[in-house]
Amino acid sequence: MNEPLVSVIIASYNHGPYIEASIASVLAQTYPHIELLVVDDGSSDDSVQRVRRLQALHGFDFQVQANQGLSRTLNAAIARARGGLIAPFGSDDVMLPGRIAAQVAYLADKPDVGICACGIQEIDAQGANRGQAQCHGNRRLDFEDVFLDRKKGAPAPTLLFRREALERVGGFDPAIRLEDLLIELRITRAGYFIDVLDEVLALYRVHGDNTYLNYRFMTQNILQTYAQFADHPAYETVRLRFLRSMALKCARRDKALARELLAKLPLQAWNSKAIRALLRLKFSR
Repeated sequence: MNEPLVSVIIASYNHGPYIEASIASVLAQTYPHIELLVVDDGSSDDSVQRVRRLQALHGFDFQVQANQGLSRTLNAAIARARGGLIAPFGSDDVMLPGRIAAQVAYLADKPDVGICACGIQEIDAQGANRGQAQCHGNRRLDFEDVFLDRKKGAPAPTLLFRREALERVGGFDPAIRLEDLLIELRITRAGYFIDVLDEVLALYRVHGDNTYLNYRFMTQNILQTYAQFADHPAYETVRLRFLRSMALKCARRDKALARELLAKLPLQAWNSKAIRALLRLKFSR
């Protein structure tokens, strides 16, 4: 009862250079009751061969499938998993050895916490640290905190879910390909909290294929996510704030998208951030 089974699910897609380090970090956890499920979601690189070599040594569950997308892959793996706690984990990220043990211990007497997270340290493609560790103190997030962005969020590489919370909201939505924000909003709206520990327990790898660098993909999926909560009184405020922030972020690297986003802003929604985005568009090379 004090040491529940944790199911770690790694869905891998063309992360051959990183997948072995990701798997090894799960196998090196100090927590004793972990089942590891790895799914290759239609990779065209050498990921499958790399994983099979590790599977032959360690005997974890490994499946290879045609590309289904991350949300469908996670849902199918969760259905097969036996753990009461679920940790989806990026195939390019690394867990520090005490991560699962710390999170399980924290959740033991907190049934109202649906997701436990922690701090991260960014690393580059070769595994070297990038900048300072990202810890912002112990914090608890409810739906309003997440939807209104009132507190620092929960880093995606560190999320540990209660199975009952995932099942209560129907799992991950295959229609939304950027799954983290939507599942956090659904679980907190269902009445659970997200608690974030002030401790670095995972390494987030930054490289040329990170999803957050695909601004158009990010924009489409985040707007679709927010639209599912259009009944919230602050929905339009949240949507406009995101349009301004994203326009500023991509004004140098994706000028066409920045123009599209600024064009969606009504005149009364323009502020200093929107003006800065416009100036970047005009004067950056």
